[in-house]
Amino acid sequence: MPMKRTSFTFILLQTLFISGVWAQGPNNSGTYYQSADGKKGAALKTALCGIVYNRTERTYGDLWTDFRTTDAYPDGKVWDMYSSKTDFVFGDNQDRGSGGNKEGEYYNREHSFPNSWFGGKVQPMYTDLHHMYPTDKLVNNKRGNNPFGETNGDIFKSADNFSKLGKCTSEGYSGTVFEPNDEYKGDFARTYFYMVTCYEEKLPDWFSNYAESQPTLDGNTYPGLSSWQLKMLLKWAKNDPVSEKEINRNNAVYSIQNNRNPFIDYPGLEQSV
Repeated sequence: MPMKRTSFTFILLQTLFISGVWAQGPNNSGTYYQSADGKKGAALKTALCGIVYNRTERTYGDLWTDFRTTDAYPDGKVWDMYSSKTDFVFGDNQDRGSGGNKEGEYYNREHSFPNSWFGGKVQPMYTDLHHMYPTDKLVNNKRGNNPFGETNGDIFKSADNFSKLGKCTSEGYSGTVFEPNDEYKGDFARTYFYMVTCYEEKLPDWFSNYAESQPTLDGNTYPGLSSWQLKMLLKWAKNDPVSEKEINRNNAVYSIQNNRNPFIDYPGLEQSV
């Protein structure tokens, strides 16, 4: 397994955009980000939204096959970020609609940004690969629709305490949260930065109409994330920098649905100076 080594204001890379450095992007992205040159602050976030929102829409059934490209270990097994116990084979251990009563039995399609936060089976969010991951069915079900956070795991701990569910210990929130392993906290932080950028125009509606989103969102298009969530995710992103796994996955998703996550292409984009 490849190893991995504070406001959401986009200040860090403003100079790069102004000088045109992003006209030729990293990770073989070419001129993908060119139209964002010269933008800064909220305007930069909106420009990135205009770039990454356009993609080839997937069906929910497509995801089973897509995961074989986006989420495979080098040995071909399923790369599960919720459990340390799993050794899933694509297809063989796919969710059958029953079971999942023990860890390591089946994997399913996880909306890391829960679909109840945007109204359920609503496209294009419902099948956007940038926030969809294959995960252990039991652990996924334990997570439910709870936000990400830090916890002592008083409700549930997966094998080896890899993932935890319980009362939030992060400053600013006291509800139930799900804490992924340190190894993947940056992955999920950058996933959320992508979501509130790609779908920024929808954020006020989600906040107003889907109460479960409110611990995570702030009801605005900018910055989009609630203050406690933003502070925590910025810390997660800093402590768990972009990995080879994320770069490879971003490229794989791009090959399938033709859009990218800029927070992977430009490490530190979310951090202020």
